[in-house]
Amino acid sequence: MEINAVLANFQPNYLLSPSSRSAVSSTRTSLQLFSSQQTRFSAPLFHTRQLLASASYRNVNEANSRFKSAVVLSDSYSEASELADIEWDNLGFGFIPTDYMYVMKCTQGGSFSKGELQRFGNIELSPSAGVLNYGQGLFEGLKAYRKDDSVLLFRPEENALRMRQGAERMCMPSPTVEQFVEAVKETVLANKRWVPPPGKGSLYIRPLLMGSGAVLGLAPAPEYTFLIYVSPVGNYFKEGVAPINLIVEHELHRATPGGTGGVKTIGNYAAVLKAQSAAKAKGYSDVLYLDCVHKKYLEEVSSCNIFVVKGNIISTPAIKGTILPGITRKSIIDVARSQGFQVEERPVEVDELLDADEVFCTGTAVVVSPVGSITYKGKRVSYGLDGFGAVSQQLYSVLTRLQMGLIDDKMNWTVELS
Repeated sequence: MEINAVLANFQPNYLLSPSSRSAVSSTRTSLQLFSSQQTRFSAPLFHTRQLLASASYRNVNEANSRFKSAVVLSDSYSEASELADIEWDNLGFGFIPTDYMYVMKCTQGGSFSKGELQRFGNIELSPSAGVLNYGQGLFEGLKAYRKDDSVLLFRPEENALRMRQGAERMCMPSPTVEQFVEAVKETVLANKRWVPPPGKGSLYIRPLLMGSGAVLGLAPAPEYTFLIYVSPVGNYFKEGVAPINLIVEHELHRATPGGTGGVKTIGNYAAVLKAQSAAKAKGYSDVLYLDCVHKKYLEEVSSCNIFVVKGNIISTPAIKGTILPGITRKSIIDVARSQGFQVEERPVEVDELLDADEVFCTGTAVVVSPVGSITYKGKRVSYGLDGFGAVSQQLYSVLTRLQMGLIDDKMNWTVELS
């Protein structure tokens, strides 16, 4: 490691104030301890380079802070060498606390910087925080998969770009694409022992962006927090990869033109809970929403996009501001076209469900989920109850094998971490 070079920069400087000399001394002592424990710590070299870059006499407090963050990360790599002791065969889609989370802050009009890993735990917010009072918040979702001794991320830069687009709509600053991706990498590596074994599930990654500063009048919050936590997960629906049963909702609506349906803001999801809860109470898996103007065009399911198959044509509602531009949706469209299917992004009428060959959903959480039946105004249409249809099975197989590193990634979609 480059620890000796860092130590060399932390020599006493008697031109400093007593408090600064004390900070230098404290940091030097910590670094010497870190050096003596190199067999236990194994932080990547770029963290040590960060220390070296910040080890100026004018910035010793920042250097000390960065050192502590590096030690936290180093310790986490030691912990991450073995799998967590949980029942990997019984994973559902529920929250399981892990070891570390990533936190970065900035003020309104400022830029994000100096993010760090922290032990996972509760966070403190003012009761007047913008996210609590006015719903100024966004989230993302992506997954990591274990491949031998390494971990694969799937298109994290797409999540970063989508968060930036959502932040602009919600009057929030956002991390750069590079900051977002690096933060995801650090968080996943720090929690590597929670990445399920191959074939047992994935590590769900949840980045949050929220107005954490206190604000009383309706206005953008004065401070923002970017936070990432992770949890190992299995299948999203209790049916697993078996067909799900949907009901079309024609009275309540998920989004309106000119609203926020096209960004991943937190309020979009609270709005679907009433209809979703009623549907599940009747035995349905989830709700399929229609547009709120004509009430006849498909939009999306509560948390995933919808596709309709007829022959060699796969149709999905076009993205026009009320539908979330799903990253799995985008990926499936590219995969389908590469497999010789004709994909149409256009208005899809609810009546087209009546004579469809197959229907399936896509999303980060569900990946590709076959639809077994759809009920609309009391009429139930079934698409086969034995599992995937031929088209959705083919697309599911290609996409998941790409995500897990089982086939050559000619799309350059995966990012390997080791």
